Amino acid sequence: MEIKKSNIRGDRENRKNHKYSVVRSQLSLSSVSDHDAHRAGLQPVSKWQAYGLEGYPGFIFIPNPFLPGYQWHWVKQCLKLYSQKPNVCNLDKHMTEEQTQDLWEQSKEFLRCKEVNKRRPRSLLEKLRWVTLGYHYNWDSKKYSADHYTPFPSDLAFLSEQVAAACGFQGFRAEAGILNYYRLDSTLGIHVDRSELDHSRPLLSFSFGQSAIFLLGGLKRDEAPTAMFMHSGDIMVMSGFSRLLNHAVPRVLPSPTGESLPCCLETPLPADLPGDSVVEPCSVEDWQVCASYLKTARVNMTVRQVLATDQDFPLEPMEENKRDITSEGVCRLDDENSQVKRARLNPDS
Repeated sequence: MEIKKSNIRGDRENRKNHKYSVVRSQLSLSSVSDHDAHRAGLQPVSKWQAYGLEGYPGFIFIPNPFLPGYQWHWVKQCLKLYSQKPNVCNLDKHMTEEQTQDLWEQSKEFLRCKEVNKRRPRSLLEKLRWVTLGYHYNWDSKKYSADHYTPFPSDLAFLSEQVAAACGFQGFRAEAGILNYYRLDSTLGIHVDRSELDHSRPLLSFSFGQSAIFLLGGLKRDEAPTAMFMHSGDIMVMSGFSRLLNHAVPRVLPSPTGESLPCCLETPLPADLPGDSVVEPCSVEDWQVCASYLKTARVNMTVRQVLATDQDFPLEPMEENKRDITSEGVCRLDDENSQVKRARLNPDS
């Protein structure tokens, strides 16, 4: 676990005497069989390393527990499958359903082009900023509702269940997901994920592609955050006290060697997969598109359980049902050249 020691936007006085204490987190080794871990593309839980931070109970950081090459399945799913209808994305507000029906097919030739031309128009995948899964998050009301739901992807649900179980949350149900697609100039503003009705279940975060800086704050926005690196394959779990902490992503870090992939992504997905694996083969063509995209991008999957067991959504007044599910709210991704700038991550700003 890499704690970023440098100050973030003038926070020196609040931080100069603060010592970061990284501690080992205990995992539930017996809750996930080696076979089920392999089915999800994960190493045996006994080989995972898990860490926490003193002062942040319930926060668990798991550096890349994926088997070599298996990250590619999840990258491909985010770009090729999960972005398809009936899932909801930021482009829906500005385009017809027919235009956003299959972003992959409309973008793959742009991304496979070896000639990098900054003047060429961006493909639709390069304009994609977020996708919602399962119970679709309403960016305006900041609520979920029973009447706007599409089936949650079974492979992602299985992956999430294994990670949650390994962290002590057996019976976790993956009911909603928000996928964020970062370009090198994208940021994610400081926020709390509190819209779920059951906060006793963890928030799971999976990172792929270029590295980023993650800020973990406190219960109040003005508490000085702790900064750390997120690399491809890393998993973060926010539970217990840490479930409702402020957090943000102020910067995506381009590769120091130019447009290149992280070392952990140099291995292709194996062709010989277990017969009952939820991971599917990745063709050479699909790999080329995904690799081209990730050289200048980062993809993050967050998965959460919305309702407690036997819990229902509360009845809402009729006017609450009149909503625009595709409008972007305060937790959307922004680019550096966006007309709408989100609140910066300096607590003093």
